[in-house]
Amino acid sequence: MNETIPSEASITTRKKASPWQRLLPLFIAVACFAYIYTRLKSTAAAQDSTVLAYLVKSFENVNWLDWLALMIPYCCLYLLIDSAVVWKVINWFNAKIRYTDILPIRASAYIISLVNEQASKGGIAYYLNRRDGVPGWEITSSMLYLMFCEYYSLILWASIGVTLRWNSFQRVFHVIPWIALGSIVFFIVFHLFFSGKISSRTALRERPIFRAFRLAKVWQYGAVILLRAPLVIAGVIVYTLALRLFGGSVTYGEMLGYLPVIFFGAAMPGPMHSVAILFWVLLFPGRPGQMTAFGLVMHNFFLFFNAAVGLLFLRRATREIFG
Repeated sequence: MNETIPSEASITTRKKASPWQRLLPLFIAVACFAYIYTRLKSTAAAQDSTVLAYLVKSFENVNWLDWLALMIPYCCLYLLIDSAVVWKVINWFNAKIRYTDILPIRASAYIISLVNEQASKGGIAYYLNRRDGVPGWEITSSMLYLMFCEYYSLILWASIGVTLRWNSFQRVFHVIPWIALGSIVFFIVFHLFFSGKISSRTALRERPIFRAFRLAKVWQYGAVILLRAPLVIAGVIVYTLALRLFGGSVTYGEMLGYLPVIFFGAAMPGPMHSVAILFWVLLFPGRPGQMTAFGLVMHNFFLFFNAAVGLLFLRRATREIFG
């Protein structure tokens, strides 16, 4: 008998997040914007200007039509490839579902991503549970598997980026390859455990929430990372050209070093992708105004445009869930 996500949740003890967990994103955002404001204020004072006037000036002379011509196709490409990854994982571990059935719900889930990316994965799980009868914990397991792979994609590309541009990064970024190395060691132990190659049969491994990890082969982890690779390559091209519209000048090779680190920062908690915006300012300390403006419009346009596309599919998704 298929189990729904609500009924599964009802048989477990729900723990409220501790105060520090709820406040952590806020603290991170405040710290990031405090540093950015300090950099803007000092640079504005050096130019005998106010912070607001200096920041507004950073938006001048940007050809916004050219910028939109870059960003809109990039966001659409992201939706198509991201949906393909979700579709592939669900077909591996849960049920045979058409790509055209996954695309609308993945797009609609971007609306939830405005609040929390992980919650958007929960929205996909709920949709498939209601529409296709996929057991709740099993589809949730596939969503956890996706987030697991996304982390490894981010940390591996970020490590490549730092290694390529080692002398261009502040020392604080040099820890990223070490984090990647530790993550690889963890993955080896993690996969050996859930594949049953180490340790005897345990209740933890047999839980439905870990079903995808029990079934997953090493090549499937690599396949997800490879499927997401075109998004990184496309991002390098788009961000390089877009940065030039804001007065920056980097080569594609340099952006290949920088952008994965930025994407890794964007995955950190905090509103408005505050960590990612901070990283732009840290990477280009001589242009705090342009980098703040660039980071704000790039990351937030991506979020809100994808959510707007999701609205186009929301009616269909709602109809299929609730009839």
